[in-house]
Amino acid sequence: MRQGGTSLVAVASTAASRNSRWIAADAEDAAALAALLEREQPEVVIWAHAVCDVGKCEANPQWASTINVSSIENLLRHLPPSTRLLYVSSDHVFGGDGAYTERSEPCPISVYGRTRVTAERLILNRPGSLVVRPGLAIGSSADGRTGFLDWLAYRHSRRLPVTVISDEYRSVVWADDLSARLLSLATSDVVGLRHVPAARAVSRPELARHLLSLRGIEPRFDERTRFEQPAPHLGRVEILSVYRDPYSLPLPPVVTVLS
Repeated sequence: MRQGGTSLVAVASTAASRNSRWIAADAEDAAALAALLEREQPEVVIWAHAVCDVGKCEANPQWASTINVSSIENLLRHLPPSTRLLYVSSDHVFGGDGAYTERSEPCPISVYGRTRVTAERLILNRPGSLVVRPGLAIGSSADGRTGFLDWLAYRHSRRLPVTVISDEYRSVVWADDLSARLLSLATSDVVGLRHVPAARAVSRPELARHLLSLRGIEPRFDERTRFEQPAPHLGRVEILSVYRDPYSLPLPPVVTVLS
């Protein structure tokens, strides 16, 4: 694709490519990835491919590492030095409750988070590259039933039980707003590490009630604490930035507080 005259390749999940007109390639297949880069000759690569199921990553760390780290090694092995790289990371590089900026030391509490930290370090060692950490992005999913918004609606429509973590707070942003920020960063000269702040941190229950109301669904769900979960779970992780330029302005709120 082209963005304002710049040729870009965006790498996302297999599910996303399956339901779009995008060209698909197996990111874990070094030869396939090399062929894609050779054919497209992109000026910019936006890498948004990762497995983010925390429970599955805990159960199979090697699988998580293959997808989240080995694929990055494949990319770096074949990416021309002149091609700009933007890697979309995650707030799961942090774990303990707190507000985190680009100067905060990663402190992951899960296998998934640790794979993200490893991938980030590989990319930050590559000159001219950019790592971007957003919080929780809200938008439509490729299969219509994953992602917090579609998961809530899907389970309500089938009267399936819904459990929401009561003590999780995240920097929540709309996926469309995040996409616009990523494209803006991709075509900028910003390198290194950047956070994408949200207007405020939002709890999962508050977010669930708001999203369900937007779909015209009466909210109903059980609440459990993160300590009752079988896999490590984020608590209050708020993404902030030390920068004060347009690329680091907080994105519009997903949940609006009415006075």
